[in-house]
This record gives sequence, structure tokens and C-alpha cells, in this order.
Amino acid sequence: MTPLQIWTAAARPRTLFAAAAPVLLGTALAYADGGAHGPSALVALACALLLQIGANFVNDLADFEKGADTKEGRIGPLRVVSAGLVAPATMRRAVVFTFALAFVLGLYLVARGGWPILAVGLASIAAAVAYTAGKNALAYLGLGDLFVLIFFGPVAVAGTHYVQTLQFSWPAVLAGIGPGLIAVAILVANNLRDVQGDRAAGKRTLIVRFGGGFGKALFAACYIGAALVPVAYWLWTGRHPGAMAAAWVLPMAIPLLKTVFATRPETDDPKALARTLIPVLGRTGQLLFVYAVLFSLGVALT
Repeated sequence: MTPLQIWTAAARPRTLFAAAAPVLLGTALAYADGGAHGPSALVALACALLLQIGANFVNDLADFEKGADTKEGRIGPLRVVSAGLVAPATMRRAVVFTFALAFVLGLYLVARGGWPILAVGLASIAAAVAYTAGKNALAYLGLGDLFVLIFFGPVAVAGTHYVQTLQFSWPAVLAGIGPGLIAVAILVANNLRDVQGDRAAGKRTLIVRFGGGFGKALFAACYIGAALVPVAYWLWTGRHPGAMAAAWVLPMAIPLLKTVFATRPETDDPKALARTLIPVLGRTGQLLFVYAVLFSLGVALT
């Protein structure tokens, strides 16, 4: 592999849908409220992507150091540190550089939005690091799902809206729950795939704690909840009925639900399980972006 291919793999491009989707929705909401600000939207998008890439770098490094990812035992997509393609010290420098770049770019948003944006930015960096790094890493305690919901949902959507309109919006918080839930569905599919290895490594995800049946139900609940959010948004605000087009994400997800419910995460061969669920991960990321596009168009055009 070339260096470009290695670092592209480490950045995990498929996960970037989860970072871009809430920024798109927050921008559409700002436009509908008459406060869209192009430069702020672009910088918010750049910061969101950098934060996601930085979190992926931390995850690659921390899971290797904790023994959750090994060269011999890895069954999911390539992890460059465990594969020996990037030295741990080099990945640490990449983490620092990525978050530093996000912070520097974010200073523009701080200058525009003030201390609330600074607080959100610092909290986002801290959560990205704490997700898998440290003795009490969020993912290892089963708290990863909650923090993904918060930071990929209401924080990202309402924060993007705020930095453009300079006004806090509770409807934007509600709208943000939708993409946050589908981002959780991505994580759930990932943790269903890795449940056997996570249990062996002491990574106490919700799937490890409560079992594969719980994980399947949670995966379905995320899609059902996301489909209900635009309906709730319309009922609360009385505006933008076209936003309910985003509820079509639920019928679009039916093939994924069938695939997930057909698995037996605790007993299936890990490699066979990975072959089944890795496409579900990618498709869920795509549906997250489709959901954000439909929601955004519905808000902007109706």
C-alpha cells in the first residue's frame, strides 16, 4: 500500500457520512430560519470531518494498545496500527495534528459564535479522545452509544444552526436526534460484528453487556426513532411538512433489518459475521446521508 492508501484507510472514509450529515441538516435549518452563513457552514463541515478522522485515528491506536485489535484477530476492515502499517508513535502525532487543525479552523467559528462554540468544540475533542482512549474509555464502559447520539445528533445539528444564525433553536435540537440515532445504528452494527472479540478484550459495549438480541432491537429502534423525528418536528413547529420525507429511511432500511436479525452474533463464525455485517455498516452510513438530504430538502423547500 502507498502512504496515501494507508492514511485513507486509517481515516475510514465511509464513516465521514456521519460527520457530514448533521452539518447539512443544521445548515438547512439555518437557511429556513433566514440565517444561513456559507463560510460558517463550510468551516463547520471541515471541523466535523477532522474531528471524525481524529476519532478514527484514536480508535485505531487505542484498540491496538488495549488488545481489542490484533493483526491475527482482526476481522473487520483494516486497522493500520494493528496491521503494522503505521507505528503507534506516528499515529499519536497524527492524532495531535488532526485535532490541532480542527481547533485552529474552529477559531473562526468561536470568533463568530463566542464561548458556546468554544465549549462545544473542546467537548467534542474530549469526547473523540475519551471514546476509546484512557482507562475509562467510553466505548469500553458501554457509554459510546449515548455519546454518539449526543455529539452526532443534537450537538452537531443545533451547533451548526447556532453558528450561522447566532440563535439557539430547540427545534434544531429535536431535528438532531434523527441523524444521531442513525449514527448509533452504525455503531450498533459495528459492535454486533465485533461482539466476540470485544468480550474477549474486556470491551464492555452494550452488545457485550446485554447480548445480541438487545443489539438487534436497538438497531431497529434507531431507525424507527429516526423516522419519527421529522414527524415530531412538523407537529411541534407546524412548519416544513416536506421534512417528513425523511421518514422513508425506515422502509429503505428494511433489507438491513432483515440481514441483522438473521445473524447470531454470539455464535456465528466471526469472519462470516463480518462478511455479513460490514456491508450493513456501509449502507447505514449511506442511509444516514440520504436521511439528512431528505430532511434538509423538506425543510428548505416547504
